[in-house]
Amino acid sequence: MIAIPTNVPQPKLNSNAEVVLQKRYLHKSLDGTQTETPRDLFWRVAAAIAAEERKYAGSSCEAEELAREFYDLMTSWKFLPNSPTLMNAGTELGQLSACFVLPVGDSIEEIFDAVKYAAMIHKSGGGTGFSFSRLRAKESRVGSTGGVASGPVSFLRIFNTATEQIKQGGTRRGANMGILRVDHPDVIEFIRAKETEGEFNNFNLSVGLTEAFMQAVEKDEYYDLMAPNSGELHSRLRARDVFELLVKKAWQSGDPGIIFLDRINRDNPTPDQGEIESTNPCGEQPLLPFEACNLGSINLSRFYLFGHNTDADPAAKGIDWDELRRVVHLAVRFLDNVIDASRFPLPLITETVHRNRKIGLGVMGFADLLFQLGIAYDSQAGIALAERIMGFIQEEGRRASAALARERGAFPAYETSIYAKRGEGPYRNATVTTIAPTGTLSIIAGCSSGVEPLFALCFIRNILDGERLMEVNPYFEGALQAAGLTSPDLMESVAAKGSIAAMDFLPAELRRVFVTAMDIDPVWHLRMQAAFQRHTDNAVSKTVNLPNNATEKDIYDIYWLAYQEDCKGVTVYRDGCKSVQVLATGDGQKKMDGSAIDAQSVQGNKSVSAVRKRPDMIQGFTQKVQTGLGAMYLTVNELEGAPFEVFATIGKSGRSITAKAEAIGRLVSLALRSGVSVRDVVAQIKGIGGEHPVFRGKGLLLSIPDAIAWVLEKRYLQNEHIADVNDLELQRCPECSEPLVFQEGCLSCPTCGFSRCG
Repeated sequence: MIAIPTNVPQPKLNSNAEVVLQKRYLHKSLDGTQTETPRDLFWRVAAAIAAEERKYAGSSCEAEELAREFYDLMTSWKFLPNSPTLMNAGTELGQLSACFVLPVGDSIEEIFDAVKYAAMIHKSGGGTGFSFSRLRAKESRVGSTGGVASGPVSFLRIFNTATEQIKQGGTRRGANMGILRVDHPDVIEFIRAKETEGEFNNFNLSVGLTEAFMQAVEKDEYYDLMAPNSGELHSRLRARDVFELLVKKAWQSGDPGIIFLDRINRDNPTPDQGEIESTNPCGEQPLLPFEACNLGSINLSRFYLFGHNTDADPAAKGIDWDELRRVVHLAVRFLDNVIDASRFPLPLITETVHRNRKIGLGVMGFADLLFQLGIAYDSQAGIALAERIMGFIQEEGRRASAALARERGAFPAYETSIYAKRGEGPYRNATVTTIAPTGTLSIIAGCSSGVEPLFALCFIRNILDGERLMEVNPYFEGALQAAGLTSPDLMESVAAKGSIAAMDFLPAELRRVFVTAMDIDPVWHLRMQAAFQRHTDNAVSKTVNLPNNATEKDIYDIYWLAYQEDCKGVTVYRDGCKSVQVLATGDGQKKMDGSAIDAQSVQGNKSVSAVRKRPDMIQGFTQKVQTGLGAMYLTVNELEGAPFEVFATIGKSGRSITAKAEAIGRLVSLALRSGVSVRDVVAQIKGIGGEHPVFRGKGLLLSIPDAIAWVLEKRYLQNEHIADVNDLELQRCPECSEPLVFQEGCLSCPTCGFSRCG
């Protein structure tokens, strides 16, 4: 390890960055004591990555000097690598990549190999993508046993359950992408897989669309479903029916998304090595089987020039292009070194990664840069700036990769790559650019996330002892101060709405520039994604946010525009579409509130909460349920066919556990006797985690309350599935209790950096 010089300064951190680093990145001893400072962390990473220069005799950089450059690059918040690099560089684990794709073959051995490999990757801090398209269709004959296959969706459930048991790097659940080709015979079952909220909660799902399918949709024709195990025609479907079902499911819940497989493979730089079947969990990184990619992001908000430069292009004014060029070249060298520094969980992954040396340099802070320049996100000027910036990064990134190839040699598969066939290169890296989610990184860097607009200009964060802390975008706050408009009442109003679009008393130019995700017409979301995609090797992680009143036709049009604009995939999310919303605004919030009993009405009408008296005689049943704390005997007494009270006892348990079981039973009984529906009771206690989960049937019983919910749901709610409010998709952040936001293709917390997708 390169020793840290005495003159290396401590990084300047915002308060949120301090919290995120302490909770997620700074190393701790076995007893939880923090063993490194932010300065230690960034030097550990910088020194470990710079030390890889010593492997190359022709390197133009000295490792010691480069370590300081890398340190300054990160602590100036101009560039940050992906989270596994920050967590694991310079450590014994040494797994530095975030994205992996694993093949799922059509045999029990291959399927469970993939489950095992995924567990190893999740344990090391990575996320995984899978294509289930090779698996034979449900009810197909299995020659070796004479039985019938259960189909891709049944095995998807096994992968989901396995992921539930593995924490990524000991800090978070692993994240997965599951993909099925649109011409697979089980595609309809796959599209409907998430109809039941809470199912497959560790997976993002996408349907892989082909050019042939999209052409059939356009012409209103039927298309072929092919048996993957034999290559023979299985059946045919009307393409428009399938496309409209995809639209309907996206309207209902946001799942599944879509990717355009032929478009992805058109840009596959190494087609001789095989076809790309899947992506990483958020969809921005298409990869070959057993391939991984390490990512990093440039913070565009740090390249604003006070006063404009003399560039004749209006989209180029106000940006320090020379500094951006320097940072791009340094970041490409950093990411290439990460490949050599990383210890991958499987030898086959190591071999594939080193053969292609893919990196993914992206951006964050784009919305903040637009604010500084006074450019609206949903404007032609905003689109032009996106094209100019990403085109510049792509061009300079390629030049940096070519320079590294001259020093170190091209990536080994270069001679059979599309670049060699075009007479281009040689390059050190098969891909250079990716637009990845940056939820946690953007909190550390103090900037907006990825290429997304802000979700809110201002919001209230609840902290200890009921204290409320106002969080305001600094550029919005600065603009208000410059206009002499800052006031506590205004800030409270903005925090309540999240947006200023309807505040007619504010200057029109201010309202035009400081737009948020829900202010923007969905078409502009898609156009911005397409602008960045045109200059990105891999793909773009972005969410097209829709208002609650958006129609299925709106989503149909967005999907079709994504196809026409040459995007590689698209994710949409309609505000308030889930039965229990993570974070809703405007109409989405009203929709949900309309189905709930108003709190003031309850207080003013005691009959709503009156507790029914218990009859002298009542009948019921007792069910034995095995929990992780012993056998629970749950007695449910009924009145008029509905549950009226429950009693829970745990056999041979300690007094503390017995007391908790009794308390839960009493509270559930009180709710039922007060008129709370069994559905609402189940929704509240289902999914509560415990220390000793056990398997039961097709799933897990996580705790005593989860076991009670299981009994009630099984008996009284057989024809419906209740989504638990504790599910990661449906709750506030499990770490800081703030609302989660759906952006960049994933649920994440803008306060503490928690992300369902890693």
